[in-house]
Amino acid sequence: MFVILDITDPFVKLIVFIVIAYVFLKLPIFGKYVSVVNTLFHEVGHALMALLTGGQVEKIELFSNSEGVAWSSNRFWLGRVLTSLAGYPTASATSFLFLYLISKGDYIYVFIILIAVLVFSFIFWIRNLYGLLWVITFTALFTLLALYGSEVLVSNILLIITSIIFVESITTSFDILKLSFSQPTRAGDATSLWKSIIFIPSPIWGVLFFVQSIVFGTLGVSLFL
Repeated sequence: MFVILDITDPFVKLIVFIVIAYVFLKLPIFGKYVSVVNTLFHEVGHALMALLTGGQVEKIELFSNSEGVAWSSNRFWLGRVLTSLAGYPTASATSFLFLYLISKGDYIYVFIILIAVLVFSFIFWIRNLYGLLWVITFTALFTLLALYGSEVLVSNILLIITSIIFVESITTSFDILKLSFSQPTRAGDATSLWKSIIFIPSPIWGVLFFVQSIVFGTLGVSLFL
């Protein structure tokens, strides 16, 4: 299917692939599997921010339900806040970066970043069984396609992965927005931030996460107009 989708208009092609990504993400089992690529960048965002603010990263866990956890510690209050804040913006910024590179025809850099994050995370951070199996299988399939697929196939695979991150970065931010209102004490990163800054409740963080995903998403799509 990806071989024949050699659409000439870049904006139309992007919209088609975003729709395909959305459909893929709704499929049983397969949808959860591919959505973990967004989870990986989300958790890597937490991990990198922890390191940048003087903290430590113990491990990252990825789960079959597409959720994930980055286990980190930081003796600085600001470091803990920034670490909690980093996940959703990192995923959104990644989708924007990939869309920017693709709009310039620089597919090779998308490939390099993906492989680098997968390999680095596998070596240093991911420690649970599903997470390890996911990285191994995803990297293997992705690498085989890149090595033996045609140029059109490889570029389309990179675009569909980017589209998956794009869709997931927005939908997961919307999910946390809803959860921050309905269950403010169980709203993941929004709750963590509320605990760190008690005068800013979960719903405010939920709104912030969703707004940034829309901003990054809009900027990304505008590159193809």
